[in-house]
Amino acid sequence: MLCADHGPCVSGAHNSIVTARAGKDLVSSLVSGLLTIGPRFGGAIDDAARYFKDACDRGLTPYEFVEGMKKKGIRVPGIGHRIKSRDNRDKRVQLLQKYAHTHFPSVKYMEYAVQVETYTLSKANNLVMNVDGAIGSLFLDLLSGSGMFTKQEIDEIVEIGYLNGLFVLARSIGLIGHTFDQKRLKQPLYRHPWEDVLYTK
Repeated sequence: MLCADHGPCVSGAHNSIVTARAGKDLVSSLVSGLLTIGPRFGGAIDDAARYFKDACDRGLTPYEFVEGMKKKGIRVPGIGHRIKSRDNRDKRVQLLQKYAHTHFPSVKYMEYAVQVETYTLSKANNLVMNVDGAIGSLFLDLLSGSGMFTKQEIDEIVEIGYLNGLFVLARSIGLIGHTFDQKRLKQPLYRHPWEDVLYTK
């Protein structure tokens, strides 16, 4: 439920809205939104889990992890947000963390991700843990804390990409909702406002 929708302004919702307003069917509108899911929008859950797990299992300090990623030219998946900041936290992240503290037998990976966030916030105000980072770290805690999976099975689950599948499944609900909203409201073909276009000579 937490990932079903985050308003009409994100890339996936925007694409679905534009496609629906072009008169396309539900599946076409849904797919056009889903195709935007990737490293920059909702698709960083798998990478967040992979990097947090590797760094935590190797015993890297947050400093060593973040600075090591920086040297490789890789942004830390699961950290950073365009709107949210130290003073304006993502409520979805807070709800997930609160739930995990209450119900999970272990939150080792989430606590590591929080330590990483503490370090990244010393660099910039918007380098907060985002929902991808929260889901990625908590899914690791769920898998390892349940005692039902071997280390090899957990590695395989993370490698295959199950975790991004959770976001795709959840966000499909919101994209379908945006599509039906446009059809119900009988919205015309979308045309982007001229004032948003910058022309240079």
